[in-house]
Amino acid sequence: MFKDYYQLAKPGIIYGNAITVIGGFLLAARGRIDWLLLAATIAGISLVIGSACVFNNYVDEDIDMKMERTKDRALAAKRMRPFNALLFGTLLGAIGFDLLLVQVNFTAAAVAALGFFFYVFIYTMWGKRSSPYGTLLGAISGATPPVVGYAAVTGHLDLAALILFFILAFWQMPHFYAIAIYRMKEYEAAGVPVLPAKAGVRATKIDMLIYIILFAAAALALGAFGYANALYSGLAAVLSFIWLWFSLQGFAAKDDNRWARKMFFYSLITLTVLFVSMAVSWMA
Repeated sequence: MFKDYYQLAKPGIIYGNAITVIGGFLLAARGRIDWLLLAATIAGISLVIGSACVFNNYVDEDIDMKMERTKDRALAAKRMRPFNALLFGTLLGAIGFDLLLVQVNFTAAAVAALGFFFYVFIYTMWGKRSSPYGTLLGAISGATPPVVGYAAVTGHLDLAALILFFILAFWQMPHFYAIAIYRMKEYEAAGVPVLPAKAGVRATKIDMLIYIILFAAAALALGAFGYANALYSGLAAVLSFIWLWFSLQGFAAKDDNRWARKMFFYSLITLTVLFVSMAVSWMA
């Protein structure tokens, strides 16, 4: 039973976002780290993200039952009562927002609340089900964690916070479109209107290329405006170039699913290395 509750909060998403939170926090701290504040920030936003994921599971029960990779989730497999999931999600969110408000600051809590609202109410309940471009709405929520980390230190939002937001927003689009390509049949069976199924794989590849270019511009802007140092900027340039090269290879790919999987895994490498470099660059 514990495992079902644990998986309901989508720990993989929580851990992945924790890296971006730490990156945003340490970028703002510039080597002057308040470890208790960092711990409170990570705990608070992780609980909020977990809460949002629980509500996502609750709303998407009908979709999850139709998809191979999600049909064994606790709600979809009927191992958990929906009321219990709602109670669990509410508890996680209440504790998470309380931590951010009391132990961090109002700005960080407000950004987290914005991400929660867009993920649960705008993306999950409406955008995901109604349009192949609903991913854009999901990108808004997915781009807030590093901003929460940054605001935890500064207490306000500035150009650096905006750049962090765009880095994550632009990164998410090719990342998700790669998943949508190699799992297109599953999404079609579940009635989810993903872009490859509606506009075609080639059109999706063009969109991916555009978003990777925008991601590169945003990632390099952090160094160009003096918010990150040369170590970060150099890695951002290399990572962006390789991702762009992989994207261009897609137009000649003979196996779109294999190419999409490569794009998906490289997107994870890119995000991890970029935010780790962001976190350690001012500590070097």
